[in-house]
Amino acid sequence: MTSTTEAAPIRRGYADSPLGQIHFVETGSGDPVLFLHETPRSWDQYRDVLPIVGRQRRALAMDTLGFGDSCSPREDRSQIEAYAEGVVYLLDALEIDRVSLVGHHTGGVVAIEVAAAEGDRIDKLIVSSTPLTNAEFVEATRGFSIDVTERSEDGAHLMDFWGQRAPHYPDEDRTELLDRFMVDALRSGKHAAGGHAACAGYEMEPRLDLIVAEFHLILGGADEHALEHSTPFVERVGPASVQTVDGGPVPMPEHKPEEFAAAVERALEQ
Repeated sequence: MTSTTEAAPIRRGYADSPLGQIHFVETGSGDPVLFLHETPRSWDQYRDVLPIVGRQRRALAMDTLGFGDSCSPREDRSQIEAYAEGVVYLLDALEIDRVSLVGHHTGGVVAIEVAAAEGDRIDKLIVSSTPLTNAEFVEATRGFSIDVTERSEDGAHLMDFWGQRAPHYPDEDRTELLDRFMVDALRSGKHAAGGHAACAGYEMEPRLDLIVAEFHLILGGADEHALEHSTPFVERVGPASVQTVDGGPVPMPEHKPEEFAAAVERALEQ
């Protein structure tokens, strides 16, 4: 059961790594759970989720390498592997020996790579609206692009960014949610589109066989793109649980933080 105890305030920190500093936040105490955001967001995606989960756990979120206030990833590695490397650097710096991971969209793909690479260091693996990035996925999404725009002197690219994302955001709270998105998207620069390309280029299936963590899946009921690709993922992985958040859109952690946090808690408590 989720405790009603008030969580401690969210604290910010920087962890040193061989690549530079990695920005993270945390609240609460107890068993650690690390949240990984979608592209091109930052830890802010979980701003309203962390205090809920932090009532009875040590809830952390990081800025993926190249996003938010974290340093850039290596250029000589596969991008998803490079993002995952940053997660491991953070865990090492914070001396966290065992952790549960929660990843949304791109964050879910990164979490899968971390779980494959780190073995039993990962306790629960909870992925949200995450596709199975196999050959069929690449073919099905060929020609699809988002968060791609060319900067212009009149600022039209800002409206272009906004317009590309708006159809995927709910009518309720759309302006506030897109404001938060825009801050992160502009700050991430070239990485805004790069994260999506990294997912499409990631060979996930061979890595799934290496995962020993308990696997859980959360789906957003209004995230049509993710739902479309959820069936092959479920069939391939055979997760311990599958939960659907009613009306959960692409920005599910921001738009429905209570429902999302509750789904995470149910998975963690299994």
